[in-house]
Parts: sequence; structure tokens; C-alpha cells
Amino acid sequence: MARRTLPWAAVLAVGALVMTPSAADASPPGTKDVTAVLFEWNFASVARECTNILGPAGYGYVQVSPPAEHIQGAQWWTSYQPVSYKIAGRLGDRAAFHNMVDTCHAAGVKVVVDTVINHMSAGNGTGTGGSSYTKYDYPGLYSSFDFDDCTAQITNYQDRWNVQHCELVGLADLDTGEDYVRGAIARYMNDLLSLGVDGFRIDAAKHMPSDDLANIKSRLSDPSVYWKQEVIYGSGEAVQPTEYTGNGDVQEFRYAYDLKRVFTNENLAYLKNYGEGWGYMSSGVAGVFVDNHDTERNGSTLSYKDGANYTLANVFMLAWPYGAPDINSGYEFTDHDAGPPNGGHVNACWQDGWKCQHAWPEIQRMVAFRNATRGESVTNWWDNGGDAIAFGRGSKGFVAINHESGSLTRTYQTSLPAGTYCDVQNNTTVTVNGSGQFTATLGSNTALAIYAGKSSC
Repeated sequence: MARRTLPWAAVLAVGALVMTPSAADASPPGTKDVTAVLFEWNFASVARECTNILGPAGYGYVQVSPPAEHIQGAQWWTSYQPVSYKIAGRLGDRAAFHNMVDTCHAAGVKVVVDTVINHMSAGNGTGTGGSSYTKYDYPGLYSSFDFDDCTAQITNYQDRWNVQHCELVGLADLDTGEDYVRGAIARYMNDLLSLGVDGFRIDAAKHMPSDDLANIKSRLSDPSVYWKQEVIYGSGEAVQPTEYTGNGDVQEFRYAYDLKRVFTNENLAYLKNYGEGWGYMSSGVAGVFVDNHDTERNGSTLSYKDGANYTLANVFMLAWPYGAPDINSGYEFTDHDAGPPNGGHVNACWQDGWKCQHAWPEIQRMVAFRNATRGESVTNWWDNGGDAIAFGRGSKGFVAINHESGSLTRTYQTSLPAGTYCDVQNNTTVTVNGSGQFTATLGSNTALAIYAGKSSC
């Protein structure tokens, strides 16, 4: 749940992604650390995409939207107001969810679940699975005794108690310091683990003390399971992202904010030491993204509406060895509250408003680049002092990005072995000579990416 200044309805489901594997799992475990975040895709559509695109492209993870029963309504944020922990939301039932997990696993893709455990709903009614509820009473699950005593909205981010005990945009705030509540949340997460889930995004983690989350995680059948926590950095705020790194990854929102500024108003040359050099969290505990479902709507980051700036920012993120990247994949919108087309069913990419950023060729092909260059440091950095940059990943890969207004021709120095490579950005071949050099022309707002093991296009 992200902090917002919009009308309460528009923010009811705010939520940012923050990956958090336990401290022992710095960044997602395994050799493939890119997550496709299929925002508001239904489970049947996710399963098909794992088989057809995500697995073959080399994505390590898919993140699915909250599966729990929630308030009724067409808006996307209804998914972020749970009313029970049954798998009975608009995206599919328990059988569809279980089939999705099994299908994605068969395709080599692990499953992360967006998990809403800070709060319940903001009103009364009947949920998507038929459960009746009121704001502070969820029969069979929670009663008024299980919520924090502060029933006012959060107003002061300089006050830790206010942030972690009052209500985020009017949502009933669970008392996660209470043993019963911790147990109920752990049972929900253990149920998901029993269905094969590989990790969790913890929505609104900032609004729960890190010790509460640590206690809940300790109750899981796999206490070292991968976690990604949403803790938005705010200068001078009482609650800071670094408090949560002991539980797992934490999303580094500054990474996304600064990418927008650099690609929109500054020079790409500034990215030479991007990451810890900019004061961010350690790479091993940082979840990064160009945009997510909140920030694409509130304008704090780039989005699919930003053309080449957005595409090239994703290319850079996947090429650059900092953090564990999320690729946001949602749908077109003019109404910020609008829910998913077809109730979350995706007939095909680029139809019915589905943007499918994870399958854009410039982005999708960089997933294999990232997997092939994993563990290699940045080498052979070059920039023109402006908006053209290039860098290698040791002897495994090389990337050039031309964000200038005109084309650029130059000879690049790499650490690659001599040979022919496929430029996966353009589906053309590049020849590296015995001195590790090649010459190429990049058009305005285009990139080049080559890596060891990919010689033909």
C-alpha cells in the first residue's frame, strides 16, 4: 500500500512491491532473479503466460495480484481490501490458483504472491467469495479486538506510532503485535506455501513493525522463504526501509524515482555508479523496478506512457547489476481506479488494453542477457558526458544505450572474446575483433546488447 494524496477510494489498494527473501537469501534465490509482475492478470492467464513467454524468456519469477477474497467492485484496488483469507477473488478460485502454480513451476518459473496482511477493508458488505463482513468484524477470522486501537487515518509520517498503529487511507488496521493475529496471518501464508508458492510480496510492510513481520515469518513452514517488502523511503521519516532488511528484500523506491529524473531531465552519464553509490540500500537486499502499479498511476516514476524513456530505462535496469528487478506488466488506463480489462482475463498481449511490458522485445530479450551476465561486475564504462553510455559485464556481455537526439557511430572497447554476437536489441550480428573492439551505429533512443553464448539471431 503506497502512501497517497488522492481521494481515499483511489488509494484503497495502494501497494508497492518490495521483494524480501530472508537475510540468508540476499536477492531472490537461484540464478534467475527477474520477476514479471502480471498486475491483475487472472490465474488462468498467468499460467498460460508462464508456459508461452516467461519460462522460455528466462524469467525466474512471476508475481501475481492478491488472491484472497476481497470487497466487491470493479476497481483494481478492491484486491487490496481482503475480507477473508480464502482464495476467492476476481482472479480465480483455489483450483485455478493451484493449477497456475503447478503450470508455472513446470515452465521453470517460481511464483510470488502479493500478500495483504497489514489491514482488512474500509467498510461493510459481502465479499467476492460470499463472506459477510463489517469493517472491524470478519466472522471466523477477526473481531474488533484484533485491530489497533487507533481508528483515525495516518497523518504524520514523522511519528512511528502513527504510521504503524493508525489506519492507512481508512483501512481497518490489524494489530500485528497480537499473537492471534500473527497466527492467523501465518496460517494464510502457510496455506499458500502448501499450494507451492515460492515467495511473498508484503504489501504495506512499512505500516507494521519489522519485529511483527519477523515473528510472523518465523511461524511459516519455510521460515527462509523469499520475501519482498514494500517500505517506501521518505527523507526524515520515522520508519526507514533498512529496518526491514533482516526479514528479506526491501524495494528501493529511490531507484525508480531517480531513473525517471535521469531519463527525463538529466544525463545518462550520471548512472556510472548507480546503486550504492547513490546512497541506496545494499544491492543484495534491494528490489528494484522502473514502475509499479502505484507509481505508474501517481506519476512518481516512468510508465508505459513514456515511450523510449520507459523502454530504455528497463533495458538499463536489466543490464545493470544492482538489486533484483521487477518488470511491471499491466494495462492501459485513463481512469486511475479502473480495474483490469475482461476482469483480468488476457486473451492475447496487446489486445483489450493489456500492455504486456514483460513481452516487449526490447525488454524480454534483456532477461536472458541478465541471466547470462549474472555475477559479473561493470567493466569498460564509456559515456559522452551526456545521454550516450556503454558498459560491459566482464567477459560475458556488453550494452550501449543512445538516448541522444541523433544517431551515434563509434568503436566500443569490450572485454568479450573475439567472435560474432547477436545484438538482441536489433536482431543483427556484431563482430568483436581480437582486441575486444567492435564498431556500431545506434539510432536515436535505441540500444545494443550482446552476450556470450548468443552468437546467432
